[in-house]
Amino acid sequence: MKKIILIAVLATGLCATAQKRIRGDVELTPYIGYHSSTYSSTSGADGLNTLQFGVLGDFYFNNRWSIRTGLQSQTMGVEVFGFDEKLNYIQIPVNANWHFGSSRAWNLNFGLTGGVLTSAKSGGEDISEFVEGTQIGLSFGIGYKIFLNKRTGLLIDYQAFSGMTDVSKNPMIDVRNIAGSLNLGCVVRL
Repeated sequence: MKKIILIAVLATGLCATAQKRIRGDVELTPYIGYHSSTYSSTSGADGLNTLQFGVLGDFYFNNRWSIRTGLQSQTMGVEVFGFDEKLNYIQIPVNANWHFGSSRAWNLNFGLTGGVLTSAKSGGEDISEFVEGTQIGLSFGIGYKIFLNKRTGLLIDYQAFSGMTDVSKNPMIDVRNIAGSLNLGCVVRL
């Protein structure tokens, strides 16, 4: 029994070591996630829960650090008095991504995300004339990669967004998006 446990531990260690990335490696991760958002200064409103999707890319500098960027389709907003206020964005994150743990399966990322408004509706009515066309915010998250083989894996992560820019064109109102998402992605090493 001791020999079986020793062999299993050694095999796990060898497989984990084989998964480390090196300078120049690139990983693409298409994903889908459960996304929850609200505004920074809205009282009496419920958060808006939607699905999000996108594709992220990690560009490795070494086995511990990469730059993560990509394209994300995200809906932000709130539910007020039974009406959904939905602000749809195409977001582009630029995050430093630190990979840690013995097999570098964990990652912690942080940086900035910029977004372009694609539509804005409240109760089905177009409100885009009242909403800024772009936003910038801090983004950060933590994730765990399950290696399936040398080229593919599954990524489970949590990402958060805290808006730094006002989304309302009204100078008397300061509204910023706040969001979080739980995501599942398929990691493909190119």
